[in-house]
Amino acid sequence: MKRTEIFREIDELITSYCEGCFLHLHFKKEFSKSYAHRFCINQCTVGQKLQEKGNCLMKQK
Repeated sequence: MKRTEIFREIDELITSYCEGCFLHLHFKKEFSKSYAHRFCINQCTVGQKLQEKGNCLMKQK
């Protein structure tokens, strides 16, 4: 898979699921920005897919 395709998929994921995410906004308001970010990275399925795409980019270097 080409790097541009991976970047396009990452952009689509963020645009479709992450922008305006209720859980992120809730956790940021109730706890902190870093807590919300950690949730997205470690527990959110979209965050896990983004990590997979990022790993694909790292392997291509």
